[in-house]
Order: sequence, then structure tokens, then C-alpha cells
Amino acid sequence: MNTQVADPLLGSLIDARYRVRSRVARGGMATVYTAVDERLERTVALKIIHPGQVRDASFVDRFTDEAKTIARLTHPNVVAVYDQGTHSGLPYLVMEYVRGRTLRDILTDRRRLAPAEALAVMEQVLSALAAAHHAGLVHRDVKPENVLVAESPASSSLVDAVVKVADFGLARAVEASAEDPEAGHLMATVAYVAPELVADGLSDPRSDVYSAGVMLFEMLTGRVPYDGERPVDVAWQHVDRDVPPPSKFVAALPPSIDDLVSKATRRDPSERPTDAGALLSSIQGAREGLAHGNAATQRIRPIVQPTVVVSQIDRERPSWARLPAPERERDSGRDRPRPRRKQQLTLGEQVRQWHRQIMRSPRNRNILAGTMALVLLLILAGGYWLAFGRFETTPNFVQMSREQAEAMATEAGLKIETDAGVFNEEIKKGTVLAQNPPAGEKISKGGTIVLTLSNGPERYVVPGVGGKSVDAAKADLEQLKFTVKEGPQKFSDTVPAGIVLETIPPEGQELKPGSEVQLIVSKGRAPITVPSVVGKQVNEATAELQALGLTVVHELDNTSTAPRGEVIEQTPPAGSGAERNQQVKLKVSNNPNMTAMPEVRNMYCDQATAHLQAAGFEVEVRGLNFPGVPVRDQNPNAGQPVRPGQKVTITCRI
Repeated sequence: MNTQVADPLLGSLIDARYRVRSRVARGGMATVYTAVDERLERTVALKIIHPGQVRDASFVDRFTDEAKTIARLTHPNVVAVYDQGTHSGLPYLVMEYVRGRTLRDILTDRRRLAPAEALAVMEQVLSALAAAHHAGLVHRDVKPENVLVAESPASSSLVDAVVKVADFGLARAVEASAEDPEAGHLMATVAYVAPELVADGLSDPRSDVYSAGVMLFEMLTGRVPYDGERPVDVAWQHVDRDVPPPSKFVAALPPSIDDLVSKATRRDPSERPTDAGALLSSIQGAREGLAHGNAATQRIRPIVQPTVVVSQIDRERPSWARLPAPERERDSGRDRPRPRRKQQLTLGEQVRQWHRQIMRSPRNRNILAGTMALVLLLILAGGYWLAFGRFETTPNFVQMSREQAEAMATEAGLKIETDAGVFNEEIKKGTVLAQNPPAGEKISKGGTIVLTLSNGPERYVVPGVGGKSVDAAKADLEQLKFTVKEGPQKFSDTVPAGIVLETIPPEGQELKPGSEVQLIVSKGRAPITVPSVVGKQVNEATAELQALGLTVVHELDNTSTAPRGEVIEQTPPAGSGAERNQQVKLKVSNNPNMTAMPEVRNMYCDQATAHLQAAGFEVEVRGLNFPGVPVRDQNPNAGQPVRPGQKVTITCRI
């Protein structure tokens, strides 16, 4: 079951510098956010790679090296890279934030573009790619999603729009982390992938030229050349079929446009322009021809110069969205002379000429027949290998343990990877629940199978939240999917009111998601302060505590050496807080050999004598032993330990 949750990165501070504001888009390799660079006070785009793309420990190093190379690529049609780093183990790029739409958004809105607009957009895309190719970089993922368009504030035509290309080198960095060389095939979107990348896993600047040609085809026709039920079916059509001319779908297109698309999308890389700069020259020529053929079309502005010119339209743009400067204005309004082009034979004429030369000689005819037979044999063998020989059937790993699956994969010459897995209340942890590709489907020899393992029952440990505020404790517990309620409050001598004392269940216990956890919150110190009664006679101590509204419980200790009836211990201790009617436990000495000398001062002498004799003491009276005469002194003094039958002395006088 999928549960949508808030993005944890929103509002967070990355690298103590970039405050994440909102999520812009989520793609197959990364998620893009807008963020504020709090050091330079500017808005930037923050692209964080998905965890599934970080395939090995060396990926971060490769990503860092690639980012450094991209950062050195400075061009008005390239989205600038400002910074890079890692957050929670995931690499990220900090890039220029372009306030516009992707070419994909525009095509979704308008379906297709006029030829003048398509060529204007393509000219700026190729200008960016040419700068990259000159620097030794290959984009590897040219598609409308990676083309950002800042439309003119004064014109609805894309001829005046600024185009910037993003994600240079990102596909290469992610592709390099795959152990399987065939895994690189998946890095380019199949609708735009070059045939050599599908067949051989190889790419160079001509691969970008092919993808750009397919993108031009889509801008002109509103569709991509091929479709299919599975991505692999679409990918292999690039290998097996020629891209059709755009005029097949849009009848009004001139032949020069068809020639451009055909030149850029030749299946053989050697027949394409060598890099984006070579195709750019053809695009600029086509734009000039289109402009001369349509008087209503405005004069085209090449974008190869980096100098910025401030026109009326550009004054209304922010600095990052201004068009590159045009070439020097033509003198006296006259067009500059076009360079003469050497007349060349068409491909058909060249083939016919070559065929006539071959057929003149019998020996040449035999060589041609043998060569054609050999080529046919190689084609058949290569076709079999491409279609069947390089594939094998995917084994079934479901219900196996991870160790069993790895052993079987090693024996079959395959590689194993695991995703984040899913929780399951019934299936043992580490058991394979699903696999990609599924059992029975085709997989390249030495390919990689991604396993989904059971994480076992979903359990979370109750954290220690004692000493935290109620809100902070709730936040910690709810983050672990617990239901939080406030339980009974308790007085505490050490914890202030409103602070959590403990939880029920206690810290460290494992619970299911949704389990209830109660917070026991402190009410602060209790209103009554317990006095010290240790060393006092039990009757005196009891009376003192009861006078404060406390309940007293006695416990006799027969092992104590203190005088009988003396309080030797109290619970709670002196100074503790207590509430009314709270129980105070007194441990009282029950020593049979010693008792405390009672207080008889100020008693009448005859009464004191009788009281002491009743307690088992031998009494000696000094002074006036008459009724009504008070006791003025006693020996031993009150509270001192005495034995039963011991002689005590009282002094009586008026």
C-alpha cells in the first residue's frame, strides 16, 4: 500500500547554506527543488540524485569529478552549475534557476511548433551541445525534458525565446556507477536514444546529434518517430528502421527540413555530422533559406557569439534570460554573400556510378557476389545474436532467501541488486518478494536483476522522550508512526511542570505502527514539604506528620540497635514534595533491650514516679516527694536509651 507523505527535505537547510523551498519536478534519476542560497541571497535549483541511482561506494567520487567538468562549461545556452555536494549520502548539484518552462511543457501545450520556431529552438540547443562537445563532454540524454525555455515577455513566438540545456554529464555519472556495461542503455530515454547506444552501449558527440534530430522531428510533427508496448521495442526500432521524413506527417514542410532530420538521424554514426557544431551550421543555413522563402519571417539571429546585446525585448528580460548577441549587422542593408558550395553527386547517382564500374569486369562481379554472400552471412549471424544469442531466460528467485538467490545468480552468470524492500507481517526478513525483470523474461547475459526483499514485520522502538516538552515528545513519537496520548500526570521534585517523565509502554519496547503510547507528564513539585522525623519517638513523629495532612504507616525493625520506639528511617525522605493524604512510611526500632527515657520534667513527682515504675524502671526520688511538687530534673535525660529495670533518678522541688 502506497502512502503519500510530506517531502522531508522541504524547509530543510542543505550544507548550512541552501534552504529548500519547494519541489519542482521528479524524474527517473533525480528530484529538482527550488532553494535559496542564504549566503548569496539568490534562488537556485537543487537537484538531488535518487538513492536507487547510487549503486556503489565510488559513485560519489565519479559524480564529483563529472560536476567539476560541467561547472567549467560556461555558455549562455547552458544551465550553469554553481556547486555540488552530498546530503545524507545522496549527491546533489546546485544550478542556475531558470524561470521558464521545459520544451516538453510547451509541446504538451501546443503539440507542435512552426518550422521557424523549431529551428530557432534547435539552433540554441545545438549551440549549447557544440560548446560541450568542444570541451570533450557528451550529454547522452538530449530530450525536451532537459531543454528549458524562457519565453519572451514581448512576443509569443519562440523565435525570441532563450533556450538553455540542462543535465550535462548527469547521465554519464549515473551510467558509470552500473557494473553491467549494458545498463547504460537505459540512461537515455528510448524515444531519443541513438542506435549505437542500443546495439553496442557506446556513445560520442554523434549520439547527441541523433537525439537532437529526433527532438527536431518531434517539434515539427508533434510526435516521436517510434512507439511500442515496451521500451525495449521502441529502442530497437532506432536500430532497425530509418527515421521517417517529417513531411510524411506535416505536408507543408519544405524538403530542406526533411534533409536536416535525415542527416541528423542516420543510423550509421559515420554518416551523421561529426558533432553538434557541424549540425548547427546546417540548421543556420536552413533558417536563412526559410527566411528568404518567407518575407514575413524576421531576420534570423545566430547565437554563436557570447556578447549580450540589449534590445527593446531584452530590456524586459532578467539578465539570465537575455538572448546572445547577433552577428555584426549587414552593411547598407545588403545580405552578405553566401559561400559557394561545391556541387556534389546525390547518393543515388554515386551508387549508380559505382555499380557501373563494378559490372564492367567479370572478376569484379565475382568479388561482389562473394562479398555480398559474406555480408549476408554476417548480417544473419549478427541478427541472430542481437535478437536471441545475447539473451537468456531470467530465473525465478521469488520465495528464496537472499543468500540462495545470490548463489543461483552467480551460477547463472548474473548480478544481483536489491532495492529498499518492503515490510511484511508474514514473510521472513530477507526473503525475495519480487524481482525485475520477472522470471521467464529475457535478460542480457551477465545482466543485473533487482530483487525486492521482505523487511519482516514493521516495528519501531519507543524512543526515550523523558525530559522533553510534550510537543517535542509527540513529534518524535508520531514520526515513528505511533498514536500519542497524554496519560495521568504526576508530581515530581526534580522535573518541572509540563515536561515528560516517562512513557507507557516504556522506552526501548518495540511496537507496531499505529500503537498507542501514553505520555506521563510532570505536575511539578507537590505542595507539602515532608519534614525530617528520623531520631524522634514514633508518637511525636506521627503527630507532626498527621498535622500536615499526611497519612502515616509504621514498620517495626527488630534488628535495630536504636532505642525502642525511635524512628530510624522515613519514606519519602525529608524535603520531598507530597500531596494531601499521601502515605509516609516510618520504620521504627523495636529493640527489646533498649528503650528511650521518657520525658517526666514538670510532671508532679508522685505521677512521674508511678509512670516510670509502670514502664519497668527502678525510681529514686530526691527532694520533696509530695503530691503537687513538680519534677525539676531527671537522670538519664529524656530520649537517652535505657534498659528495662534500670534505676532512674528524679529530683522534685518547689
